[in-house]
Amino acid sequence: MKFINVGFGNLVAVDRVVALATPDSAPIKRLIQDSKDDGRAIDVTCGRRTRSVIITDSEHVILSAIQTETIANRLEDSDAGEDDGEDEVDEDA
Repeated sequence: MKFINVGFGNLVAVDRVVALATPDSAPIKRLIQDSKDDGRAIDVTCGRRTRSVIITDSEHVILSAIQTETIANRLEDSDAGEDDGEDEVDEDA
């Protein structure tokens, strides 16, 4: 199981991430408020401004102070690491 850092030493399982969004739009703000009301919100901002929202397959909403693009790059890097070097070219050949 692979994990990504979502800020301040907090990790999220890559396989559980369904969506990644910015907190600016009204529907995402409603989603955040609803998840707080239901107890499904996980705030890992450590008091800083929320810059990204991670939605998991268990319908938990994770609020992070890390930029959405940064988390997206970390997710892509974790996907690229799954190949385990299968695409490496043998330079001796």
